Amino acid sequence: MTYRKKLIEVALPLEEINVAAAREKSIRHGHPSTLHLWWARRPLASCRAVLFASIIDDPDQEGVPQPLLARIDRLPIPHQYRPEWEGLSEGERRRKKLFGFIAGLVQWENSNDADTLQTAHELIHAATGGNPPPFLDPFAGGGSIPLEAQRLGLEAHASDLNPVAVLINKAMIEIPPKFAGQPPVNPSARGAGGKDLQSWRGAQGLAEDVRYYGKWMRDEAEKRIGHLYPKAQLPKEYGGGEATVIAWIWARTVASPNPAARGAHVPLVRSFALSTKKGKEAWVEPVVDAQTMTYRFTVQTAKDHAVGTPRAATIGKKGGVCLLTGAPMDLKYVRAEAMAGRMGARLMAVVAEGQRGRIYLAPTEEHEQIALSAVPTWKPDGELVKNSRHMTPTVYGMTQWADLFTARQLTALSTFSELVGAAREKVRCDAVEAWARGQVADEDDTGEPCGESGWFASDYADAVMTYLAFPISKQADRNCSLVSWASAREHVRNVFARQALPITWDYSETNPFCDSSGNFMGGIESVYQALNQIVAKPQGHVQQQDAASHGENGRRFLLVTDPPYYDNVPYADLSDFFYVWLRHTLGDTYPDLFGTLLTPKGPELIADPFRHGGKDASRQFFEQGMGRVFARMCETAHPDYPLTVIYAFKQSESEDGDDAPDEDGNTGTATASTGWETMLEALIGAGHQITGTWPMRTELARRIRGQGSNALASSIALVCRPRPDIAATITRPEFQRVLKRELPPALRNLQSGNVAPVDLAQSAIGPGMAVFSRYKAVLEASGKPMTVRTALQIINQVLDETLAEQEGWYDEPTRWATRWFAQHGFAEGLYGTAETLATATAVAVSGLAQDGIVRSGGGKVKLLSRDELPDDYDPAKDERVTVWEVTQHLAHALDQKGIEAAGRLMARFRNAHPDHEVERARDLAYRLFALCEAKKWAQEARPYNALVASWTDIEAASQEPGAGAQVIEGGLFGADNI
Repeated sequence: MTYRKKLIEVALPLEEINVAAAREKSIRHGHPSTLHLWWARRPLASCRAVLFASIIDDPDQEGVPQPLLARIDRLPIPHQYRPEWEGLSEGERRRKKLFGFIAGLVQWENSNDADTLQTAHELIHAATGGNPPPFLDPFAGGGSIPLEAQRLGLEAHASDLNPVAVLINKAMIEIPPKFAGQPPVNPSARGAGGKDLQSWRGAQGLAEDVRYYGKWMRDEAEKRIGHLYPKAQLPKEYGGGEATVIAWIWARTVASPNPAARGAHVPLVRSFALSTKKGKEAWVEPVVDAQTMTYRFTVQTAKDHAVGTPRAATIGKKGGVCLLTGAPMDLKYVRAEAMAGRMGARLMAVVAEGQRGRIYLAPTEEHEQIALSAVPTWKPDGELVKNSRHMTPTVYGMTQWADLFTARQLTALSTFSELVGAAREKVRCDAVEAWARGQVADEDDTGEPCGESGWFASDYADAVMTYLAFPISKQADRNCSLVSWASAREHVRNVFARQALPITWDYSETNPFCDSSGNFMGGIESVYQALNQIVAKPQGHVQQQDAASHGENGRRFLLVTDPPYYDNVPYADLSDFFYVWLRHTLGDTYPDLFGTLLTPKGPELIADPFRHGGKDASRQFFEQGMGRVFARMCETAHPDYPLTVIYAFKQSESEDGDDAPDEDGNTGTATASTGWETMLEALIGAGHQITGTWPMRTELARRIRGQGSNALASSIALVCRPRPDIAATITRPEFQRVLKRELPPALRNLQSGNVAPVDLAQSAIGPGMAVFSRYKAVLEASGKPMTVRTALQIINQVLDETLAEQEGWYDEPTRWATRWFAQHGFAEGLYGTAETLATATAVAVSGLAQDGIVRSGGGKVKLLSRDELPDDYDPAKDERVTVWEVTQHLAHALDQKGIEAAGRLMARFRNAHPDHEVERARDLAYRLFALCEAKKWAQEARPYNALVASWTDIEAASQEPGAGAQVIEGGLFGADNI
């Protein structure tokens, strides 16, 4: 089969895309993700780039449509390519113009820029002859990819099995186009001084109504339940009077196991800190009366000039301690008490809003009793899945979804939920009146007629109702008993800080009527801002269905999808947290979507040993299910366009099996995760071959010191085409030869693109499997086809060999230091061993000591660690600079003082030693990270990962004016050089 290669199969401006995607994580206002929480969303920037580059032909090939080439030629010359422009071929010039356009297209500020989107639409229409393909994502999830397809003017189709995901996608691509350009129907917007009918664009009118009726709900709820949220009485030192409470902070309690405590309940507190901000420190101080075996809580603040710090926690991962007697309490005891229904709660502190910040107050009996007086009119049914890996509350007696909320929280959430129905009726009546007065447009901004007033009013009311339900989910996420207080930022955390539901010992109860984090109107406002940013055209289509059943009527689609990551996220289990509230609120509006008590679990494509009867069974379920999905994709994929699968699952050595080799010499120890193995088995087994791979970084490169982990920061976009029927069959030795020829240059490209070392093994999967998947089969010596697991092992072996071979690029002292580090790290070793290694690498230990690489004495030799490097180091005074020194000093500067300091040091290295290749330090950082990973030296690996991840920023800082100025007194880390 012949086809024109798309840009994504040839080249991408990867760094620009990755920077935009990482930056997007810091953008909250107006971002579509703020409509409703979903897990593991893809950044809009990378989705937009992948979709655009999947449609546009690479211009440097035969057969590219002339209208596309003509439109590319009209693009401006990107400034970054001007210096080399005259030396480029015509095809390369056109490619660079596309790179420049993509760099602008992916910027958040250009998401709705009319000129940028118009240019994108023109290029897409020129590439497709005015007939762009429909788009489909069968694992739509949070909806990032379908939304970006719609933004690029494609007919977007999204499907998912999970009803919460389906509702999110409806809210993003299906509902807004139905009412695009419609003015709001609320009386305030229709009054004097409002916009005329033609002034409302996209979903602006819909957003305005969500804000208006959301405010009505908030005010009505306060009338009904406001008495449950009393004001705080301020003491004289705070000016007296009343203040609005932001949060009430509670501690769970169990009876002390010590008989001396006379059965008193004691608090289980993870942290007594309320504020850790410098100069504003505050904490809860328990006061114990040993005579009566009672205690009370007071609050100490920096304002009180109190001496001391918060007392130690009374509960942790290994158990707790009785506040009254000091007796130990193991977790088994705490769990047994909780499972027996004997776990209680006690108010520890009250947080109020002051004129100059938070005010922390001791609890009062009145506030505690008011909270306990709440009687909810409804509470959710259904049980949490008893899977302790993701649902730890279940082992503490919280087995029902209602158990995760206090009575006051249940009262607030059920009140808001019931008010959505009342708000819907107000919207419907106001819509009928607006229609009667001619204050509703006869057609939307796409030219489609709106229909009769009865149809419009009812459907429009359902639409507004949908968006009014989302802030209730936001309330649940910040107003349940799994929410904790963040002392560093002085606000309530949300439940889903990670993809799990962990137990929280001391928790925060939010005031939905305050103006701080977690208030109801804050949720309304985030929905309002997100709706204002949605493009609302063309019409989108969303279905609830199994991914293996996607597609309809023989249509062929452009397919880009982000499938589940094996066992990383139990989407159905977690989304029940929201589903129970959405079902109560919207069950009558979407009866098919919310027809079951909880979300569908059985067909969900994740590898869950708890659900599928064990590790092997869950793996088989995942692989077979993904195989059906990918086989279906072969049937539904448009032949003119590649299929792209975005995947993120960190490689690990967690599969320890029988180390005895099989008949082909393969051991049972895997060097790639089961998640990757099963996904690739399904993808390749369905007849796909990988034609392009792109590591998509999603984390900002910032000073990483103190984070304590080398977390995976990249996803891999695997670009696929159907494998030709005439594909060859080769042997294992032939596969190894091809891999050793093609993988090293691909790895060098990844390294030059600053792929973080922690991501390198995962990124190498792409080009390695591109070799493996192009063949019909790779045969072992026994004649059996090679498995994906074995292929991944070989790919990792070639990766290790390539990194080891790069040692040949280094100077002799660096080669010695690297080999010594592999054996000893920064620990001492015998002088004789060091001298033997030195002889083999043509250096002397004495010379290494003079170079400032080692310390030698007493028959021992030790590499100088970064903490032992001199603070006054000046490259200009170092006559012989080695790659080892550059790497260690740069990593030290970055770790201690950040990117700017590292940039200044890089500039000084280049000024003092212009013939020295500073870039070799980046290559060495890759090698040292790999050695640390193999030795499981996680903390030592972190600085090398940070150095590579921040390399682009360090280089940019090194170009700043004055960056390479002479070091003045005080050294690199002196006060005048910071």
